[in-house]
Amino acid sequence: MFIIHKILCKLSLEGDQLIPQSADGSVKAHTNFGAEYAVLNIEKAIKTKSVVEVTTVNILTNHSNEQRQYIAFNYERRTKNELASAMKSAFSGHLRTMIWSLLKTDSQCDASELKASMKRLGTDEDFLIENICSKTKEINRVYKEMYKTNLEKDIISQPSGGFCKLRVTLAKGRRAEDGSVIDYELIVKRKGTDVPKWISIMTKVKSYSPYDMLKSINKVKGDLENAFVNLVQCIQNKSLYFAD
Repeated sequence: MFIIHKILCKLSLEGDQLIPQSADGSVKAHTNFGAEYAVLNIEKAIKTKSVVEVTTVNILTNHSNEQRQYIAFNYERRTKNELASAMKSAFSGHLRTMIWSLLKTDSQCDASELKASMKRLGTDEDFLIENICSKTKEINRVYKEMYKTNLEKDIISQPSGGFCKLRVTLAKGRRAEDGSVIDYELIVKRKGTDVPKWISIMTKVKSYSPYDMLKSINKVKGDLENAFVNLVQCIQNKSLYFAD
């Protein structure tokens, strides 16, 4: 597990310091990026075997996810073999799993984790809440591409109720991607819990003003409340949400 720890540390510390750090993460990209050069080094390391771990880890962790996709594309174009398949032969155990994850796009990682969470005994509600509330509708396309089924369909097969309705609505990608603001004063002041109306508001807006949405959410309880809290925190500041 030591090598896994080293990979995680390198992902956040290395890269080109000349590029401003993204607001959405700490992984940095190289300005002098050359996919062909990286491919040649990986290919050489695989043939040498004795240095394949060090070389591959250094290359993959010194580049952003987008750059790793270019490396994988160029590797396949040069060798007529997928880089992920080559890694399967070169590595084993936890290290191979980690390398495979590094070669996936962000959406592919999210989709595979969502699928795994719904397969576990007793759906991992906390993970579903975090993942679905923080992602865009791009994950729907990738999920269907990977598993030949709709994310919405798999979620519907999970426990029902208001929480399930919220998850399905989010999975459909109905949450606005722009900066829309909706006045929800009447909903906040209304007596009782109008779950459908709350879901409609929470999944269609990206910012809320002038009310404190988090304080208003206490009208609902359980997983639905947890999901609403996560959604609001993600909307307000996605970077801070993941940092917490």
